[in-house]
Amino acid sequence: MQTQTHPLISPTLGTARNLTSFHYGAGGGQKIYIQSSLHADELPGMLVSHVLRQKLAALEAAGKVRGEVVLMPVANPIGLNQHVHSHLAGRFEANSGQNFNRNFYDLAGLVQPVIEARLTPDIDENRQAIRRAMREGLDAQQPKNELESQRLALQKLSYDADVVLDLHCDWEAAMHIYTNPDIWPEVEPLARYLDSKASLLALDSMGNPFDEIHSFAWSDLRRRYGDRFPIPNGSVSVTIELRGQRDVSYELAERDAQGIIEYLTHRGVIEGTAADMPPLEFAATPLAGNEPLAAPITGVVVYRPAAQVGTWVDAGTEIADIVDPLTGQVATLKNTVAGVLYARHSARFATAGLEVARVAGAKAYRTGSLLSA
Repeated sequence: MQTQTHPLISPTLGTARNLTSFHYGAGGGQKIYIQSSLHADELPGMLVSHVLRQKLAALEAAGKVRGEVVLMPVANPIGLNQHVHSHLAGRFEANSGQNFNRNFYDLAGLVQPVIEARLTPDIDENRQAIRRAMREGLDAQQPKNELESQRLALQKLSYDADVVLDLHCDWEAAMHIYTNPDIWPEVEPLARYLDSKASLLALDSMGNPFDEIHSFAWSDLRRRYGDRFPIPNGSVSVTIELRGQRDVSYELAERDAQGIIEYLTHRGVIEGTAADMPPLEFAATPLAGNEPLAAPITGVVVYRPAAQVGTWVDAGTEIADIVDPLTGQVATLKNTVAGVLYARHSARFATAGLEVARVAGAKAYRTGSLLSA
């Protein structure tokens, strides 16, 4: 195992932060990149990474790691330093207000000026040509502040990975994942090993989140040039939502880390025989079919018994009441699409318009930006 340190631009006098990555295997095969807690207040991924470090070290010592596995256990030291009255506020950068998981460099845009002239009839040569162009584009960037330097450092570590896993969590949620429909056949085994309750597919949800900019680049290049040149799915990238923020336990971390190890074994990155693939309880659905349920009034949030994350809800199910104790008004939220109730807010007081819960519907109907703020 090798440890690498990646300095970030100093945000102020006397202060400096860096990223630390751990590299397993000798290279020469597939490259796997795994990071956790890009939203710094989403902590289950850090514990999963802790368990993965132990497992990968043992596998490397036994000579069973083929290729390279890069692990970034703490992807956001900036957000980890944002405490307001003892509350960790790690989703948005305090200085700019930007979401830490948005506005990454558009890899397809970076290679666009040069790549057509470099493409050939050979799919493997094209994979390498595109990755070289991505590296050149990233090397040409000049970050102006700490946040931009963090984004660039993460992308330089991950742009050429065959698999990119970004470990997140929600407020209160069942295990679920986000990925590109073009790569779903390669992602489905991971969803099975993790027992994902919702698998949400979108080519471009807008906003350039970390996982999406990897796979979208290859899809976009294939759309532009695929009728003349063979272009592979050069990055199998997935956001893994490790349930809710409070789902931090050794038992869950062990289960999730082992699920990732089984997936890497299935892909041949780790030598051995993967465990039998479990069934997928619920089929993958388009992210555009996701129904967000928002509070129409302000008040106390009372979830109904049927509103358990990870369960199927028929259309018209009573999900939650919003209770105004001053007027006595009670607004009951009901879903209009059938699907898996995969996430709900942990707050028990809602301002008007707060997104309280989300249901994964099977039919796409939403357009525009598909992600929450």
